[in-house]
Amino acid sequence: MKAVGLTEYLSIDDKNSLRDIELSMPVAAGRDILVKVKAISVNPVDTKVRSPKDVTEKTPRILGWDASGTIVAVGESVTAYQIGDDVFYAGDITRPGCNAEFHLVDERIVGHKPSTLSHAEAAALPLTSITAWEALFDRLRIKESDSTDNRKSILIIGGAGGVGSIAIQLAKKIAGLTVIATASREETISWCKDLGADLVVNHRNNLLTELSAIKYPTVDYILCLNDTDGHWSAMSQLITPQGTICTIVENQHPLDMSELKTKSATFVWEFLFTRSMYQTDDMASQRDLLNNISKLIDEGILRTTLTQTFTPINAENLRNAHGIVEKGKSIGKIVIAN
Repeated sequence: MKAVGLTEYLSIDDKNSLRDIELSMPVAAGRDILVKVKAISVNPVDTKVRSPKDVTEKTPRILGWDASGTIVAVGESVTAYQIGDDVFYAGDITRPGCNAEFHLVDERIVGHKPSTLSHAEAAALPLTSITAWEALFDRLRIKESDSTDNRKSILIIGGAGGVGSIAIQLAKKIAGLTVIATASREETISWCKDLGADLVVNHRNNLLTELSAIKYPTVDYILCLNDTDGHWSAMSQLITPQGTICTIVENQHPLDMSELKTKSATFVWEFLFTRSMYQTDDMASQRDLLNNISKLIDEGILRTTLTQTFTPINAENLRNAHGIVEKGKSIGKIVIAN
C-alpha cells in the first residue's frame, strides 16, 4: 500500500523529511478495524514528532493522527462497526499513524463520520474535538448544558487554532458559557467571533490589561492552547478563586504554583492520547465522544473547522501542510484528501 513516512528527522524544507513509500497491507485482528483512508489532517503534534533530531529509524515511521475513511475489514472481536461504515478518528500515538492508504485503529477510539460532511470536512475534526471536549468536560469539569447560563466565563487562549476553533463552539453552544477568546490578527478575530466567541482579546498584549478593559478582571475557567510558559503569570492572576486552568501545551520551565494555593485553584493537563496510550478502562469513551460530535454536526449545532485542502495525499502535500502548521499562522484545520 502507499504511505508517507520518514526514517530521518529533518527540516520540513528537506524533501527527505517526508517521503512517498510502499508498505505491506495491514491485517485487522482483535478489536482493530482496517480503514481505507480518504482524508487526513495535520496537527501540531505531527510537526513536533517530526521535528529535527539525531535519530534514524530502521523502518519507516508513519505519522498522522486525524483521519476519515471507510472500513474494509474488521477484527474478530469488533462489535461496534462493520465493513462499509464511514468513520473518523484521531488514532493512537503509540501506533503507526494514518498517513497511509490503509490504517489499523482500535474500534474503541473511532466514531461514525458525520453523514452531512465530506471525508475532508470530517477529517478536520477528531483530534481537536476530542481534545476540546475532554479539556472542557473531563478536565475543567464544566457541566454540559445548553441552558445558555452565561454567569460563568472561560478564557480560551489561542482561539483560532484547530482546538480553539472547536472549543469555542462547545463552550458556547453546549456549555452556555461567556466565551472570551484570544486572537491577534483581523482575520483570526473575525474567525473566533464567527464561531461564537462573545469577546476577543489580543494575546500579544498584556492579558491582564486586555481583560480588565472588557470588565473581566477574573474568569472562572482558562483553557490554554498556546505558550503555557509565556501566559502562566497572567493565567494565575486571572483565574478566579476556586477556578480551574487547563493546558494542552507542555511547559519548558518550572511553573510557579504559589498563586494558585491562596485561591484554591486547580491546574490540570489534557492529553487526548492518555486513554489509548494506557489502555484505560474508559477508553471507549472516546468512541462515544466522537459519535456525539457527529450527532451535533449533523444537527447543525457544530460545524467543521476545515479551512484549507490539498489533494491528493502524498509526501509533497504533507510537507506543504507541515510547513504551514509550523509557522503557527494557520486558521482552523488543514486537510489532505484523495
